[in-house]
Amino acid sequence: MPMKILPVSESSLIVYVSDEINLSLIARLARFTDAIEAQFGEAIFDVIPSYTSILIDYHPLKVDLASLTTWCEAHWPSFATSPLNATANTLTLPVYYHPDVAEDLEPLAKQKGLSVDQVIEKHTGQEYTVCAIGFAPGFAFLGSVDPAIATPRHAKPRLQVKKGSVGIADQQTAVYPLDTPGGWQIIGNCPIDLFDIDAKPMMPFKVGDTIRFEAIDRATFLQMGGQV
Repeated sequence: MPMKILPVSESSLIVYVSDEINLSLIARLARFTDAIEAQFGEAIFDVIPSYTSILIDYHPLKVDLASLTTWCEAHWPSFATSPLNATANTLTLPVYYHPDVAEDLEPLAKQKGLSVDQVIEKHTGQEYTVCAIGFAPGFAFLGSVDPAIATPRHAKPRLQVKKGSVGIADQQTAVYPLDTPGGWQIIGNCPIDLFDIDAKPMMPFKVGDTIRFEAIDRATFLQMGGQV
């Protein structure tokens, strides 16, 4: 699809570049986001990439809709076709996979005809791309899980999912950075803080980065601050 740029408010716009989701597009959007921030500097409040689009919040006294539109239309084609270099950061997150912290682990294994160890192997055996960040501060949508463990969300969300819970929803996986309601299938818990409002940056990852999961035992989980 051709690029489409629409105003969202008097100081924000959204740039649509495709109607098809793929990991290479997400990587290109991440690079384009960096370029927008570098080009416009303090005229930009925030640039938020997602699966097929970018939301730009800008200072209307420092830059206008027409200037942003012209720049994006002129520069996106080179990002859309340029080779992808291995520039993304890779972050390895420790996870304690055990029913004590993951009430869906055993039911998911049974449903899929797998052992718990096989579920863990399949979850830790993938590299995941940060596709989008939203729903809650620091909540990164990661794709894609091994099809053998892909599973729908719960029909009825839980009122509270514990901070650090590692879940699966369809072909995506994620870590809950805060205690929050949620409907993902919980298979483990990560003891690492993934959102700190006082830190710069507030999150250890951004869209386009690569995430790996590493299984840890109970003693290591507790030593790292995890709670059972």
